[in-house]
Amino acid sequence: MRIHIATCVSCLLLFALPAAALAEETTPLAKPLARLELTEGDSIVFLGDSITHQCLYTQYMEDYFYTRYPKMRLKLHNAGVGGAVAWDALQRFDEDVAAYQPKYVTILLGMNDGRYRPYDEEIFQTYRHDMTELLEKLKAINATAIPMTPTMFDARARRISKRKKGDPDSVTLYNSVLAYYGTWLRDVAVEQGLGFVDMWSPLNNITIQQRKTDPAFTMLPDAVHPGAPGHVIMATAMVEDLGLPRQLSMIRIVPLAKGKGRVRAVGGTVSELSVTDDGLEFTWLADALPWVVPEDANLGAKLARLGHRFSREALTISGLTPGRYALTIDGQEIGIYTNAMLAGRIELETNPKTPQYQQALAVAELNKERNAGPVRSLRNEWGQFQRFARARRAAEASPDNQNLQKQLTTLEAKIKGQDERVSKLNQQAKEIENKIFEINQPQARHYVLKLSW
Repeated sequence: MRIHIATCVSCLLLFALPAAALAEETTPLAKPLARLELTEGDSIVFLGDSITHQCLYTQYMEDYFYTRYPKMRLKLHNAGVGGAVAWDALQRFDEDVAAYQPKYVTILLGMNDGRYRPYDEEIFQTYRHDMTELLEKLKAINATAIPMTPTMFDARARRISKRKKGDPDSVTLYNSVLAYYGTWLRDVAVEQGLGFVDMWSPLNNITIQQRKTDPAFTMLPDAVHPGAPGHVIMATAMVEDLGLPRQLSMIRIVPLAKGKGRVRAVGGTVSELSVTDDGLEFTWLADALPWVVPEDANLGAKLARLGHRFSREALTISGLTPGRYALTIDGQEIGIYTNAMLAGRIELETNPKTPQYQQALAVAELNKERNAGPVRSLRNEWGQFQRFARARRAAEASPDNQNLQKQLTTLEAKIKGQDERVSKLNQQAKEIENKIFEINQPQARHYVLKLSW
């Protein structure tokens, strides 16, 4: 059988043309946010409900920024209110979000939106509508939205608690409802090229892992609100999913002849290196401090392996005379290590004896004071506004209901002067932050490694 070349070419063109035309008409696919791009003065708003109002995961993220970027002053604003749903966030959007001119806005909503019951399509569509409007408003102010999945609902913690259990299906199924909401958010983030943080998975994964040895383990004592350890898990999820730097520093030294040594360093500068027959010494000026959280959150740091995974401060010294060596920093003994341990690598980020750890801990404790004081008071002010906004909606829907009108008048009186109170609390928070930036600057540290026995 003879095949005409012209016919074959025509067939190929017939099949190729629709694909080419389709390629021309297709809108380029959006790329989800790979990492935060931060510069001096950038503003980040943490928008959310009571879990954000707890001022914990936001506090630990602030600790991260204060220690990892000590030379960069960011504007960090907690915009969480207890009990909030997406509709509530819309009511305070202009003053509590847009007014801070954010570059990025993380969004932790959904826990209350699902109403603590099995999946309901009408309820989900309300959440979907309000979240979509919220994302549009963020786009309109040129802020990059970072939707975050709702956190975990711990059905086991609710079942074994002394609280009234309610509908068994609501307890059993609500964690799955939150997973559905989070999956929808992930698809939205991908399609619109937004940031995204998965909070649900790490909390659930660590919980099931720990229950293999402790069946009663939980990070959510009331089934909804994580304790301090759970908030550490949330903060590490943010660092991971937002592409923020993990390794803190790395120093590698190989002693050479005539008191010299070969040095490679990342995250700081080694100077004044001197090598002797029984050890060496040098000065180290780091670019940043280790990420340290307050003592009540240490379990979370351990579960997340926070130091090793997100703040590694590594020291490697090879070629030493066999033996055990004492390491001191600024005259403080840090530990005893064999030459093999030093050649393999030691990590200092979680060693509470190091001056840099103590410096970072002081930052964390001062920021804890900031959050327990003016930041929480600020969030309480917006909680009062939320009650007013809900009362206003109810009164507008029932204008003849005198009880609702009376309630609205009472709440309206309570929010009078809120602008001045909010401004004052923001100033108080900034004053404490000024103190943080006085103590978070890395200092030159003198390391001495000496053969002990």
